[in-house]
Amino acid sequence: MDISLPHKENLPASYRCAILTISTSRYEKYKKADRPERAEDVSGKLIWGMLQVQGGQIVHYELIPDNIEMIRDALKNCLYSEADVVILNGGTGISPQDVTIEAVMPFFEKEMPGFGELFRYKSLEQIGNAVILTRAIAGVARQKAIFCLPGSPNAVKMALELVLPEMGHIIKHMKGQ
Repeated sequence: MDISLPHKENLPASYRCAILTISTSRYEKYKKADRPERAEDVSGKLIWGMLQVQGGQIVHYELIPDNIEMIRDALKNCLYSEADVVILNGGTGISPQDVTIEAVMPFFEKEMPGFGELFRYKSLEQIGNAVILTRAIAGVARQKAIFCLPGSPNAVKMALELVLPEMGHIIKHMKGQ
């Protein structure tokens, strides 16, 4: 018996999403692309498609370089937009240019550590001990759910398969309903 069923009553049927792809190389080549297919952004396109299938309406897409201030500015714009969910992909590793986590963390009012824990647990099956290199995180700011995902299509697909079935539940609780 699923004891979470009472909590899953009256969930929002749809939600609005912003997608931010963090990639200096894509940004330098495509700068102002307004859709992932116009930027050869495989992971962004996957996010877009999976969100739409699950009832998400895409209200914003943007390419951003691996630059803390530019990531923060883009996230701030999303936090003051109509989006319910912001998904960032890319820049979550441990190389010096990976700064997505450092850019996003100061905005969190609440963290959702269960996302990162579950993501790493599931990733262990696919990539083994290399899972220790991932810093995928999630949190809430201004009643918006924020997810920071790795940029690889496989990681994006797995993360969304974990999150999307719970998205209505997340939004309901985040908005205090």
